[in-house]
Amino acid sequence: MSKQPRSSVLAAFAVACLGIALFSSMDAVVKHLSLAIGTYNTLLWRSFAGIGVSAVPWLWSRPVRPSRPAMRLHIERGVVSAVMAMLFFWGLARTPMAQAIALTFIAPLIAQGLAVVLLKERMKRGALVGSALGFGGVLVILWGQASANMGPDAWWGAVAVLLSAMCYAYNIILMRRQAQIADPYEVAFFQSVIVALCLAFAMPWFAELPPARHVPMILLGALLATASLALLGWAYARAEASYLAPVEFTAFIWASLWGFLFFGEHVGLTTLLGATLIVAGCLIAARPPDLERDVIP
Repeated sequence: MSKQPRSSVLAAFAVACLGIALFSSMDAVVKHLSLAIGTYNTLLWRSFAGIGVSAVPWLWSRPVRPSRPAMRLHIERGVVSAVMAMLFFWGLARTPMAQAIALTFIAPLIAQGLAVVLLKERMKRGALVGSALGFGGVLVILWGQASANMGPDAWWGAVAVLLSAMCYAYNIILMRRQAQIADPYEVAFFQSVIVALCLAFAMPWFAELPPARHVPMILLGALLATASLALLGWAYARAEASYLAPVEFTAFIWASLWGFLFFGEHVGLTTLLGATLIVAGCLIAARPPDLERDVIP
């Protein structure tokens, strides 16, 4: 990959942060809906709504037919995203938001290694130090929660979130590859379509029409997901995956806030300390790549 201008990668980092903020807000919406109508029906109807929401900007941009490599990536990422979403939101409904997000922070760490191996990117010292600080923050958070009395549901929820994080690590790499050959609107539209098709296979056994009072929240979830996908697609087209991966750590801030405001989930001192380390790591990682030394050439 050719070197990007400093202003371009800084803009990509800022846009990626906004994309994560919207995605975390969508998490809160989906958790609310999952508790009300179940994880499967929440994701099914949100995906169908997402097709309509994402089709508008994609069709407005007068799209051309996706290339065969792009279509393969759309399908691959859509299938991975469907599995990832089911695992994550099933677990999120059973664990506090801050804890669930903290567990997912293993994903960008794995993604940075995968970016070096699969995308032949160079590991930057700032990204490495930032990820180490962020991971240290996660360990502090988990240590503070280790003494909490968690039931079996919370335990299996944590396992599901960890499995989802492994899927998401690969999803980050797919996002980078996808962003290089398809525009953000195309990415958002086809992800909604593929995820909806994957979930639709189970409709005869699990699908139920949601009560009308939940429809606005389903539409809001679809809108937030589409906007987040478009923003992240724009960012990953302009900066390397290993550089943007630590942005995922900012999701913890939003998860703590929404978890407290909407679900009464309190954040302890160890969680705040961990969040401080995470923010510090992201600030270090945000240094432009042209100012960094390569750790792995």
